[in-house]
Amino acid sequence: MRTFKHLFLVLAFFMGTSFFLSKINAVCSGNFPNIITDVCWECLFPIHVGGINVTPNYDDGGDDGGGSPICVCPNPIVGGAPLPGIRISLWEPVRMADVTRTPFCLVNLGGMHLGNSHTLKDRGVAALPTGEGGLSKSFYHVHWYVFPIFYAFELLLDFACVDKGQIDLLHMSEFDPFWDNDEFALLHNPEAVLFGNPLAQAACAVDCAKASFGYGFDAMFWCAGCFGSLYPFTGSVAATVTSVQATELLVARFMAKMHRYGLMYAYVGPGSECQKQYSPIIKKSMYRLQMINPIPATDNACMPIGKSDFWHGRHATKEIIQGSNNYGYLIWRKRQCCLL
Repeated sequence: MRTFKHLFLVLAFFMGTSFFLSKINAVCSGNFPNIITDVCWECLFPIHVGGINVTPNYDDGGDDGGGSPICVCPNPIVGGAPLPGIRISLWEPVRMADVTRTPFCLVNLGGMHLGNSHTLKDRGVAALPTGEGGLSKSFYHVHWYVFPIFYAFELLLDFACVDKGQIDLLHMSEFDPFWDNDEFALLHNPEAVLFGNPLAQAACAVDCAKASFGYGFDAMFWCAGCFGSLYPFTGSVAATVTSVQATELLVARFMAKMHRYGLMYAYVGPGSECQKQYSPIIKKSMYRLQMINPIPATDNACMPIGKSDFWHGRHATKEIIQGSNNYGYLIWRKRQCCLL
């Protein structure tokens, strides 16, 4: 893993100095994110310490972990004895995602291409026919990376309340038999049948309105606000309004799928300040998305799941890149922690 980490650091250096890897395929493009210029560091805020917002110019309107400034967690060193600490909460960049129409295209690794784009026929290519209501259908692949910036780049190495791990590529949907088959996907999300009706989808308009002024309703777990429906957990988007909307939706779907598999956890809520909690249903208010490819969004760039581009002030800029085959997102996760 140490060798792999060093490889990524070398790539980051070259990408940061405008040296780009040669493209094997013209439709595979991307850049390795420069952690200094491409990361919206304002997404780190607000920070709460002891229940008090120490960054008063920022307010996410969310839960800060409770009213008490003191938390108590078991001390593993002395057999689980109660140990008091200070309650804190903050946002941290922990994961990264490619969303691409070109199979095996690693967008966030400089557009490196691992295989022939025709290896998996008809996968990753947008479906052009227009559906009902003038909306087009599309299909994208998703690649999922562990990307704990604070720890991997030794920015907050000794701070206990940050995600620890090495940069790694965890998942490629090209090898997922469920990702391109809506019917097959029902085997692991059968409840999708309950939300595939007009009434349930119409209710998502309420979630869209709520998300446009903050964060969507976590209780409406089948909705991704203005992005669309979180079901099914596949790469097919039946109502593609824009390519940005479709790719943001698929990042949210993928996270919901990882929660269902028990591969992503809750770091907000009861007990989460002491340890991560099993969460088979995604808590949408725990995540923000930041576009880093093809154009890094660094000004007012944190996008809660389901928030409309029009209300977020980025629509005009993002329209320039509509139609791109390759997108990359940085995932910010809210964390409540007991600093012992």
